[in-house]
Amino acid sequence: MVATGGRLVADERRRLPGRGAWLHPVPDCLAKAERRRAFTRALRVPGPLDGAELKRVLGVSAGEPV
Repeated sequence: MVATGGRLVADERRRLPGRGAWLHPVPDCLAKAERRRAFTRALRVPGPLDGAELKRVLGVSAGEPV
């Protein structure tokens, strides 16, 4: 995944520009990374990131807690 415009984007082809990070394709790993604020540290970006697209790719519904 990479951070683009304040949101997390799944880079499945590994071709998007910018610093990338890996995440197991499991909703539990996404929840743990969000709790620990791992995305901003790993991707070296300031502020919170919108993970809606990443949740969609992992199959987590919008209303479902991660």
